[in-house]
Amino acid sequence: MCGMNAVRSPMAELLARRVLPTDVFIASAGVHAGERDPFVDAVLEEEGLSLGDREPRAVDDIEDAYFDLIITLSPQAHHLAMEFTRTMAVEVEYWPTFDPTSITGTREQRLAAYRDVREHLKERIAARFLNADRR
Repeated sequence: MCGMNAVRSPMAELLARRVLPTDVFIASAGVHAGERDPFVDAVLEEEGLSLGDREPRAVDDIEDAYFDLIITLSPQAHHLAMEFTRTMAVEVEYWPTFDPTSITGTREQRLAAYRDVREHLKERIAARFLNADRR
């Protein structure tokens, strides 16, 4: 979960889907639904991934409201998740993740920021889920 479900959380969703078993339900959402970001498409394509026709969605747009784990990637999302799960037995983890939309400059400089976020998320996913037996 992130602020607008346009950059960090959809990246994390696809990266997690690639490495986790298919019977694991994964859904990303934002505090608000933002606008699709073409830089996300570009850096996911470099990994052989695609969002297809998926559009950003808000937490309220997710039909299944039961989760074992919610991972938040922004302070705003973390606050909402803590409120949302106040009466539920759901684990919430906060993975502070830089928002690359704040970077200005050339196309390559901006893409580099998005790649950094992608790589950060890949590392966090691997550490949390793939190396879990080593913790």
